[in-house]
This record gives sequence, structure tokens and C-alpha cells, in this order.
Amino acid sequence: MKKAIITLFSALALTACQNNQPTNIQNDMDNTTINSEPLTARQKGLAACACVMAQGDLPKLENEVRKALDNGVTTNELKEAFSQLYAYTGFPRSLNALGVLNKVISQNPDPKWQEGKPWTRPALWDDARKVYEQGKAVQTKVSGREFNYDFCPQDDYYLKSHLFGDIFAGDILNAADREIVTVAALSGLQDVDPQLAAHKRGAVNMGNSQALVDELCAFLDKEGYTLKSHFAKGNPNVNYAQYFIGNSYLNPLQPKNLNDGEKTVLPLANVTFEPGCCNNWHIHHGAHQILICVSGRGWYQEWGKPAVALNPGDVIDIPEGAKHWHGAQKDSWFQHIATHVATGGKESNEWLEAVSDEEYNKL
Repeated sequence: MKKAIITLFSALALTACQNNQPTNIQNDMDNTTINSEPLTARQKGLAACACVMAQGDLPKLENEVRKALDNGVTTNELKEAFSQLYAYTGFPRSLNALGVLNKVISQNPDPKWQEGKPWTRPALWDDARKVYEQGKAVQTKVSGREFNYDFCPQDDYYLKSHLFGDIFAGDILNAADREIVTVAALSGLQDVDPQLAAHKRGAVNMGNSQALVDELCAFLDKEGYTLKSHFAKGNPNVNYAQYFIGNSYLNPLQPKNLNDGEKTVLPLANVTFEPGCCNNWHIHHGAHQILICVSGRGWYQEWGKPAVALNPGDVIDIPEGAKHWHGAQKDSWFQHIATHVATGGKESNEWLEAVSDEEYNKL
């Protein structure tokens, strides 16, 4: 055991002599200094690209890559981030993102964009056992405890040797930034809550402050990067803002087969709620309102009845004359398509009091 430890630190010392800066793995093995600074424009750029890359939205990713390069992220940092993320999102997403990056820097590049530090092959790759031992140590640091996945030994080996060994051995991104990138990517995926929670803790273990990680997640939510939807968010819902707590957005939907000026049988609009946003209690007179939930998580409640949790695919038929409200859950964006079916008589909306904090916070 003593010999293994000596060998491990000898390898670290040797690698330090071969590079101008300590490698990420060395930093991970040392006592981590917590970064108490707020999220930088560069880190926001990396995070936005990682989140959109994970969702596979290539047109949006092209815009985010340009913004990131404008804000100081280097070409090689984006290459490293997209390369690392194949371990979380798969090779297709990784290769597609690298293709977008190549397109952006090849077509109308901005002279202010920086290539950054060149990639070099980590010397650690020459010794598979050292890679495994280093990866095991880094995984322990990220997890906060030793982790062994005995149920599937091959996955355990891939995690230790390849992800936390081979990939973390690169020195383009430090370990703290790698975890920022990972948290952002997982935030863009569905049904990975356990992994996202683990890497939020890992981001702190690798040198980011808890405040920075919280700021990162709030940034991704507020800017709509975590909104996983095929429907555009639309414009701020300014005409009805007085009837909403928080920000909402409205995107009227026009059937593709109709020409400008032609009216559809049923008016359709996609409504987007930011996390924690909801509308006031209100009543629709002369019509049923139909809500078709398409993205995120929300709430619907009729007066005197318990609130109903809403998920993509859920449909709500709101009776004419029923007092109700609907909106997003605290920690999720929410989208629904809304339409009305006339029941006879004059159609109108009666807006009432706001949903109280006490009512909403109970949910």
C-alpha cells in the first residue's frame, strides 16, 4: 500500500515537471481551494453550450457557441467540453456539437475569438494502471467517498479508468470547470435527477462554492436553457403580465397549412412559465379552456380542490365557469398549449386575486 502511494505521488511529481501548470488530476489530488467568486461570463458560456449540446438542438447550439466565443471561451475549451460530454450524452451528441463548432469557426470567424491552449496528449495515458489509480482517486474526490459499482464491474472500470482517468487527465479544463460543464449538460437531460444531484455535490467537492453552483442552476433555469421543448418560448406576455406572478411568454400557433389572414377553427397558443410563475385565479365564461402540457412540470388547481401536478402529455379540460389557476412548479419551466371551445354565450375572462405565497408554497 505504501509503495502504491509513493508510486502515485511520484507520477504526479513527474507530470508536474513535464507541464507548465499542474494537471487537473494533480489539483484533484491536492487540497481543493474553493472558488468563492460569482459565475463568470466564460463559465456561463461553457454551461450554456453544454446544456444545449446535451439536448441536441444544433441551430440553438450554433448561436450559443458564437456567444461563448464572444465571451472569452476558447475554441479548444469548447472542443474539450464537447469531447468530455460524450461520456454523459453519447458520441452522436458529442460529434454533432464538434461539427457545429467546426462550422462556426470555419465560416465567418471573428478575429477576436481565441484558439486557446493547444491540446497535448497526457503523459499519464502511457500507463494504464496509473490512469486507473488516478481515476479512482478523482472519482472518490468528486463523490466525496469511495465508490465501487460491483453490480456491473465493467462500468465501474470505465468510470474510473476512462472518464475520471483518461478524460480528467487533460489540462484544457480544470476539474472545477469540468464539473460545471457536467452539471449543465445533465440539467439539459430528462430523467437523470440522481446523477445531476451527485454532480452538483461533485462540483463543490472539485472547487466550486455552493453559491456558484446554485447560481449556475439558477442561470440555466432563468435563461430557459433547461426548457426541453420543440415549441418556441415566444415573446414576453406583456399584455397579461399584471395577471401573472413571475414571467410568462406567449407564442401564438398558426397551422402550417393556412395562409396569412386565414383563421383556424380553434385559436392555439403556447404559453411558457418560468420556474415559480403562475397566473392569478380566474374564470372563463362562455367556453371550456383546454390545456395540453408539452414541456416541464406545472400545477393546475380548481377552487376548493387539491392541486394537480402536470407533466408533458397531460391534458386538462377546464369547465366553463370554474375558478382556477395554472403555472410552473418552483424548480421547473413549464409549457402548455391553450385553446378554448365555446359553450354558448359571450366569451370572456374574469381575472381575480393572485395565488397566495402560502397556497403555492404548500405544493
